[in-house]
Amino acid sequence: MSEILQFILVAVGAFVVLAILLKLFKVSVKTILKFAVNTAVGVGVIFLLNLIPGVAIPIVWWTALVCGLFGIPGVIVLLIFSFIL
Repeated sequence: MSEILQFILVAVGAFVVLAILLKLFKVSVKTILKFAVNTAVGVGVIFLLNLIPGVAIPIVWWTALVCGLFGIPGVIVLLIFSFIL
């Protein structure tokens, strides 16, 4: 249970950092919400991918940030990097 809580906290933390950065650059609330949805979906997909044996993508602040910025394509890139490295 603590692992799931850690995933959620990392995703929320990455979203807060991203929201602060975007607000500093005067980005609209609609764009910030889009990044929030991308982060939630991306971290959810990474969590589901980690249930597959042989896949190990850690959910840390930078993977949550990649998911927030790029969404599902970011998850695909992280998956490719996990198999290469």
